[in-house]
Amino acid sequence: MPVLWGVSFDATAMSGVVVEFIKIAKSFAGRGFGVHLDLGYDIKADKGRFFQPYQQERVPDWVTLDRVDGLRDIAGYDQEFVAATLEDVRHDRVPDTGHVVERLADAIVRTWEDRGVTLVMVENGTLPENVAYTKALYRAIEVYGTTHGLGRYVLWRDHDLMWQSEPDKYGSFPYPATPPMVNSPHIHYFALHEEAKRRTLEWMPHLRNLDVLPNTFTPPSRPGRADFREHHGIPPDARIVARFTRIIPQKRVDRDLHLVAMLPDTWLFVAGDTEEDPGETAKLRALAGQLGVPVVFGGVLEPCESAGDGFSVRDLLAHADVVSFLTSYDYESYGNPIGEAIAAGVPYIASRYALYDTVYAGFEAPVLDILSHDLPTREFAARVLELMTNAERRAEVVAHNQQLGMHNRAAAEDLVSGLFPPPMGERVRLSVVLPVFDEAANIEDVLRSLHDQDDIDPETYEIVLVDNNSTDATVELARAFAETSKVAVHVISEREQGVACARRTGMEFAAQRSRNRKDPGERFYLVSADADCKVDRRWLTELFAVMEKDKAAIGVCDYYYNDEHFVGRPRLWDAIQRTLRCRAVTFSLFGGFPDGKGFAVEREAYESVGGIEIFYQLRDGKFVNHLSDDWDFGIKVRGAGYDIAYAPKSRVEINPRRVNHALDEVITGRAYGNDGIIVMRDIRPDAPPRTADLTEEEALQAWEFSIKDFTPKNTILPVLLTPSFLDDDAVVAFFGQDLAARLGERAAEIKAEMSMTDFQPIHSYKTPSYRLYLEFRDEIFARLRATVGEDIGYPPPLPECFADVPEERFAEFVKYYCEDRESGEAHNYFGNGGVF
Repeated sequence: MPVLWGVSFDATAMSGVVVEFIKIAKSFAGRGFGVHLDLGYDIKADKGRFFQPYQQERVPDWVTLDRVDGLRDIAGYDQEFVAATLEDVRHDRVPDTGHVVERLADAIVRTWEDRGVTLVMVENGTLPENVAYTKALYRAIEVYGTTHGLGRYVLWRDHDLMWQSEPDKYGSFPYPATPPMVNSPHIHYFALHEEAKRRTLEWMPHLRNLDVLPNTFTPPSRPGRADFREHHGIPPDARIVARFTRIIPQKRVDRDLHLVAMLPDTWLFVAGDTEEDPGETAKLRALAGQLGVPVVFGGVLEPCESAGDGFSVRDLLAHADVVSFLTSYDYESYGNPIGEAIAAGVPYIASRYALYDTVYAGFEAPVLDILSHDLPTREFAARVLELMTNAERRAEVVAHNQQLGMHNRAAAEDLVSGLFPPPMGERVRLSVVLPVFDEAANIEDVLRSLHDQDDIDPETYEIVLVDNNSTDATVELARAFAETSKVAVHVISEREQGVACARRTGMEFAAQRSRNRKDPGERFYLVSADADCKVDRRWLTELFAVMEKDKAAIGVCDYYYNDEHFVGRPRLWDAIQRTLRCRAVTFSLFGGFPDGKGFAVEREAYESVGGIEIFYQLRDGKFVNHLSDDWDFGIKVRGAGYDIAYAPKSRVEINPRRVNHALDEVITGRAYGNDGIIVMRDIRPDAPPRTADLTEEEALQAWEFSIKDFTPKNTILPVLLTPSFLDDDAVVAFFGQDLAARLGERAAEIKAEMSMTDFQPIHSYKTPSYRLYLEFRDEIFARLRATVGEDIGYPPPLPECFADVPEERFAEFVKYYCEDRESGEAHNYFGNGGVF
């Protein structure tokens, strides 16, 4: 069993830091990791728990409380030593720790060896409470990682900015006594928010591998106990303000007492250790008596994640009307109270401490400005009361906060999963990559079609859904689907907007993990799917069979429209069908090129050509992703000498919205941009689609743009990239011997003239393809009419600029026309992207 070792520099049994560790560790436990947690009793001196044995600390039953063996035996390492080094730090003196660091590091390594540790999570390790231990930890990470050949196996997260903002306690910038963060091949650093990241880089400007990992908001896994109120003597109709915290002066529980004194029929429930500071507890009890506030000091509750018999924070949240966080310090406390409230669907209130607006940007809550008012005001109490009693307003706030919180949680989980990906099933041979952006209306049907595949074992493939900044319920629906799916479903994210970026991220995620399969000698396939296109029930079976039989680098599917969506539109349907009939012929001859709607690539070939490449272009003065990453990739693979196979029985149904919601642009050949700019048009239905048939004039225009786009890419480009096609009997039969010979000769002349040896990016193939089309268009159309049908017709009219060109100079001016990048006329004549 792989083992995750967690170490907290907090030295508290259930602090916010520990709770956040548990939330992240839970995902690893679900993957089969054993989870060991060192609470840091032997690290931090001021909590008074140095070398104290674990006794009744409440952590989930899947967490093993552990600690480094043999620390007590290290001469000179004890609570007094740690306190003395912290005193040096406070005065910017570099403490003498050399005599214990090496032995501490050795003890850590021996313990990890004994437990079989494979992954490490460090929480608040940069906090300069114990610089000797921090130095030892860095040394142990390097030794252990090098010895075992581990990559970036350490997740190191610093929650607090206390060490950067409290010079009286931790020294002053640039913190000469604090161990510098190291650029290690074994460590990935995380800050809690962008401000913490900025401040960290201000101190360590050359630090790499630093990301933001916010606190996560995990929904409760069980309902609250119905007997909570009765057990604690709280009337069933009383409102409850919940506060779960350490009961110490800094947490300002007195503010809650003053607030509740202004709220009718309201009780205060304080969950926390009343023995940590008995004097503070006594003061609070006395103040409650003076104010006449009904208050329950409920002791330390078990964490939300607990499934034990005792009462937990989850039970308190289930009965609370509002959660309070009226603290005075700029860090969170026991159980991340605001996060727990958001996850549980309970409104919260807070004080505007130093970093509140950074940590909780966008969330809605009454906020007390403690710089202006140390205690709650009547106006603040009125806002709290409205939130507790106005059902409509309460529901709005809860829904808003939960939606934002779920997005943050998903982003955090995806970040961790991307860096520390879950293992791939031993029998998996195909990984289906599905980029998504705001596809809540389609995602369940699409996932169901990917799941319900005939004649293929669900353990032999997986689905990798790549969220590309969705703002709707796409991710939530996908996660819900994954919970009951027989096929493994992984949800990851890509923050750079663009389907090409998302597809590449999914492919890389799958390729990396596939290396750990049971039999790495087997061919492994990366498969592309589209989030608005459903696949037939034998889509994956037929695609896999062709890839295995032909040993091709790429397998291309068949794409079709359901005729039911075009009833009553015969002209439009005819134009679509003619294009698809042409494609069936050329794909059978040349294999076609991959379309993101459905293709497979063998992993070794994928990696050998450098994978999906993202090209950028300028649009309105800004760089945007070039849309044709799938075609670019096919060109790279074909140009590298690999074969592409066509799987005609592997079928993908194209969503009709691709035509219906962009029909005007389809007709005019501008569906994917113009002037050489190829970008994704958002075709989500924000207005009623055009469902009327085309006029005769529109139908002709749509067909002409479709065939002009189709012919250079599907009949000419293949022979440009692979001239040996012209030696194939079927290809020669299609073109005819004479045309095949002349086409090959002319292609070679143009390539030599242009000094082109590589036709990798999509823009490199356009000019020669366009030139050959214009020179051979009449003969190629004759062959299409003979092979596909007479209704294919004749080439669309030439651009008007050729009207005055002498026939003997036609090829010369074709060159000028196709190479004229400034006007973009050729791009607009041929259209951009696949029309149908």
